[in-house]
Amino acid sequence: MNGTRTMMDFLEEPLPGVGTYEDFNTIDWVREKSRDRDRHREITNRSKESTWALLHSVSDAFSGWLLMLLIGLLAGSLAGLIDISAHWMTDLKEGVCLAGFWFNHEHCCWKSNTTFTDRDKCPEWKSWSQLILGHGEGAFAYILNYLMYVIWALMFSLLAVLLVKGFAPYACGSGIPEIKTILSGFIIRGYLGKWTLVIKTITLVLAVSSGLSLGKEGPLVHVACCCGNILCHLFTKYRKNEAKRREVLSAAAAAGVSVAFGAPIGGVLFSLEEVSYYFPLKTLWRSFFAALVAAFTLRSINPFGNSRLVLFYVEFHMPWHLLELVPFILLGIFGGLWGAFFIRSNIAWCRRRKTTRLGKYPVLEVLVVTAITAVLAFPNEYTRMSTSELISELFNDCGILDSSKLCEYVNDFNSTKGDDLPDRAAGPGVYTAMWQLALALVMKVFITIFTFGMKVPSGLFIPSMAVGAIAGRLLGVAVEQLAFYHHDWAIFSGWCSQGADCITPGLYAMVGAAACLGGVTRMTVSLVVIMFELTGGLEYIVPLMAAAMTSKWVADAIGREGIYDAHIRLNGYPFLEAKEEFSHKTRAMDVMRPRKNDPPLTVITQDAMTVEDVEAIVSSTTYSGYPVVVSRASQRLVGFVLRRDLIISIENARKKQDGILRSILDLSPFTVTDETPMEIVVDIFRKLGLRQCLVTHNGKLLGIITKKDVLKHIAQMANQDPDSILFN
Repeated sequence: MNGTRTMMDFLEEPLPGVGTYEDFNTIDWVREKSRDRDRHREITNRSKESTWALLHSVSDAFSGWLLMLLIGLLAGSLAGLIDISAHWMTDLKEGVCLAGFWFNHEHCCWKSNTTFTDRDKCPEWKSWSQLILGHGEGAFAYILNYLMYVIWALMFSLLAVLLVKGFAPYACGSGIPEIKTILSGFIIRGYLGKWTLVIKTITLVLAVSSGLSLGKEGPLVHVACCCGNILCHLFTKYRKNEAKRREVLSAAAAAGVSVAFGAPIGGVLFSLEEVSYYFPLKTLWRSFFAALVAAFTLRSINPFGNSRLVLFYVEFHMPWHLLELVPFILLGIFGGLWGAFFIRSNIAWCRRRKTTRLGKYPVLEVLVVTAITAVLAFPNEYTRMSTSELISELFNDCGILDSSKLCEYVNDFNSTKGDDLPDRAAGPGVYTAMWQLALALVMKVFITIFTFGMKVPSGLFIPSMAVGAIAGRLLGVAVEQLAFYHHDWAIFSGWCSQGADCITPGLYAMVGAAACLGGVTRMTVSLVVIMFELTGGLEYIVPLMAAAMTSKWVADAIGREGIYDAHIRLNGYPFLEAKEEFSHKTRAMDVMRPRKNDPPLTVITQDAMTVEDVEAIVSSTTYSGYPVVVSRASQRLVGFVLRRDLIISIENARKKQDGILRSILDLSPFTVTDETPMEIVVDIFRKLGLRQCLVTHNGKLLGIITKKDVLKHIAQMANQDPDSILFN
């Protein structure tokens, strides 16, 4: 050796920084799980030595539950804050409360002595025309209210897009496609950071209040995951292990949906079905606990003042009839068609935004879409109200005291039995409402395409549910009137006699909402559970299941991807979809690098390679890791080493005159032979979450397959552009 530093000297202590990852890289699940097992084994062995070590072992086991408690408390508190703020700022566009400007319209009128029918016209609440002109009647007052509505909407959306652009570019969109990618093992630094959390929380309130066709449900999952990621730094176990951190983020996603819909069980199932990549049984229990704490916290805050977790909680009392499955399935077909149409249109528009000059003017785009939305929304009372209130109105089952236009039936009170009103003839108010809802449906269908994906926080759950709820209510009223005027028809005669309450239009709205949400996201089990947690009606599970399943089948027949998977592919995230089958007869040698005409694979040799030689290899290439072989002649595989670990070790070796490779070398890298079918290789990558896999022949190294190579190969086999699998 004669003083030349060789690589294979021992290096006992692990170096700080070794085992961490660069930005936009994939974690090594196998290594992370192995490190956690070693750490757990060491704590268990030490716990037998002293009381202090035993206490440390107990606190380590308890830390996961404590972390879930903190995530639930923080996510629930932020959701309550967002709900209260958005409710107040939405009402601010129409007027202000003289009793205290911080009250929204409903809270302002609570103490008023007005009658039940005039409960929205209390003297304490003044519209902008009443405040400025002194009266609220006439054309000039209407124009002033119209103008103030548009100005407030533009101010809110401008502030939202400027905050996102200036402080946290990652705070835009729904966040679910990126969270799916992060949970699959990809690293996007800053995506779940504190700035993103603060800006997303503020701008979500502004975006929802501006009246844009978007919801807060998807972004609440992002907010909850930010809470989870930040709180992970309090516990060494989760701070230092990327795989353990992803278990926490899966539970945080469940807490996010729990507070978004007031559906803790639905939240757990959503995390399992829709976002999580790795979901062991332990994570299921912890997700359940986090979702429970988050829902309990939100219930304690009581943001809507109705002791419910959501604005559109409803209860139906009438059973449904078997023949009603036909309209329910029709709603399922509509939901599937709308879902497929929306995904294609939205992806085409987002691609256009990415590839043309349109993407360079995000502020202008947000202002134009807000202006169009506000100008179209104000004249129609069903688009002027917030989307959550609209869904609440559509889900509502008409009672005796309801003053909504949707409940303006011709009353014949001789035939009422208790609380249940019989099916009645529609009055002029219902027909007006039907026209307004039909116009609202057309507007929501088209404006949502251009809204989702802009540079403001934007969820898709609420707009999708609104489209389905409008379609469902229209169909429900149509079936109700058909049954009223033609109760002697064969299809109605057996179960719907005159004067009976047979059809519940609100139930059709609920089924339609589930169908459209299922068509866009392709959720099934979690969707049905969320919907029945919303309504508290277990007897409506079958209609919901029928609609959700039909919408999924119809949408899948037109295009296989849900909206989140489509956005993952559009953005080029390295996400290996676990649901898709790989059915092509290719082999590992067809995919590995180097190919036939490529330069040979860059390797580090065990014999006669100095630290300076390794430095030269690292500085002249950009690979994220290097295979280690015995010698260039034999090409016998020894192991694999990551680039980041090598750089840290080289710097340490320079300071300490030490060896660089032994402690950072992975002596058991995953290998396959050159003849291994690619369907097995793809399966290994999916199930083990590998970064790379080495290809050998009789123990000799031939090449390497990375996750990106697998994704490019899948794209090629599907006749897609293989270069689209690059993080953009």
